[in-house]
Amino acid sequence: MGFVTAAQSFDVVSLGDVVTDEFIRLPSGPVHVRTDEHGSWLEIPLGVKLAVGDDAPANTGGSAANAAVALAHLGLRVGLASYLAHDQVGLDVLSALRAQDVDTRLIHVDAPTHTVRNFVLSFGGERTILVRHAAFTYHWTGLRDFEVPTWLSVNSLGPDALDYQDQITDWLDENPRVRVALQPGTFQIEAGATRLARLYARSEVLLCRRAGAESLVGLPGAEANALLDALSKLGPRQIIIFEPGGGAFAAADHGRWRLDPLTPSETPRDRTGMGDAFAATALAALIYGQSLPEALRWGLINALAVSRALGAQAGLLRHDELLAQLDAAVPPSMVHELGA
Repeated sequence: MGFVTAAQSFDVVSLGDVVTDEFIRLPSGPVHVRTDEHGSWLEIPLGVKLAVGDDAPANTGGSAANAAVALAHLGLRVGLASYLAHDQVGLDVLSALRAQDVDTRLIHVDAPTHTVRNFVLSFGGERTILVRHAAFTYHWTGLRDFEVPTWLSVNSLGPDALDYQDQITDWLDENPRVRVALQPGTFQIEAGATRLARLYARSEVLLCRRAGAESLVGLPGAEANALLDALSKLGPRQIIIFEPGGGAFAAADHGRWRLDPLTPSETPRDRTGMGDAFAATALAALIYGQSLPEALRWGLINALAVSRALGAQAGLLRHDELLAQLDAAVPPSMVHELGA
């Protein structure tokens, strides 16, 4: 698929919001999960004091940072384009990213606001996230010639970043050789496919959780082919949809495939970051010239690795580790052609 020249800096620039994830392990007993026809609900008695686990420091998170670290671990030259506040949390985030071989020169430090903090309530392998967004003064000024990457990976952005994404799309129109991977977050999906139609149409690869994909095209509970049909009308050349159970399905102009879900023995212990790991690693496979079915296998093995550790980045594999474990952990037989 092609890498940058020696005169350029980045194979991939990951763009999106960066946050800190502060994990809170909720105790069993007073806390439990209730399921009804509307979904599953985390129930905590009102007014109680809970003794919670305190075994994990705050981690750098957000899909853009998670993607950047995953891609860097897999041997790609990665830059991160984002906004941080000029506070201690922001400085700690910069230090953590540099330690993971992510180039931070494209991060804009915005003094008047605060670095975003997420509180992740972890219970029974699932997580509920309390999100507090910051109001950044988003503005895309473009990149210098040596900073223009082969791929731009657009990830989750806040609700006030719609005009910013228009500016990015204008820049992409002026730089047609830049290939785009889009993993829309909550607020991008809520904005609707029409509002960001140009960005979807410009994307080489669309990567999305199943629930988000269904919401984006207004097809709750749709079967795989119907969902892929609707998403393909938005314009992306390749589509990868991943599911909570570890399964996935994908489409390109030359075929469609599905990846079997995990067996009960492979059920994740902590799902935080699994989707980001899947998406970034599948993208890395495509950048390395792998096929779309192979990209699904790459995505799953790194998602599984992340699920075995607390946090979105702790379990991420290096390139040689991924290749060494791939066939045993996610055999080729798990990927099938998707029938009509």
